[in-house]
Amino acid sequence: MNVGEPYNKIKKMKRQFQLLVVAALGLWNFSCYYDQDVEFPEASGPEIPPDEEISFQTDIEPLFSQSGKDCTVCHNGSVANPDLRVGSAYGEIVPDYVVPGDAEGSELFQKLPGNAHPIDAGFVLSSNEIALIRAWIDRGAENN
Repeated sequence: MNVGEPYNKIKKMKRQFQLLVVAALGLWNFSCYYDQDVEFPEASGPEIPPDEEISFQTDIEPLFSQSGKDCTVCHNGSVANPDLRVGSAYGEIVPDYVVPGDAEGSELFQKLPGNAHPIDAGFVLSSNEIALIRAWIDRGAENN
């Protein structure tokens, strides 16, 4: 038996032990789980004060035909549904695209430019405009 042989075996075992410790720590570190669901807050944008009145005809409907953000270029009754033109919009979106009281469950809200519009509309609604539409739907989506 070589004099250095026991030393080499100890060195080899020490290296294997170090690798085992690193692997165990890695598994322990990356295998966390939670006993209960963790809810993360949504980034819902600005809040519309509850006492601020929202009118479909003066606040919501004009958002669909703004200069530079004109949804009615496509949503005009012949290219894409729903028809968002002034005078037609409410009857077209409620109840087929809007669930009064539930913005998150409303297809209109889910697919707004700036949320998850199915195609590139060439513009996005601002966070204030999206918050206004959300509040209008959550408050009952009234035709006022």
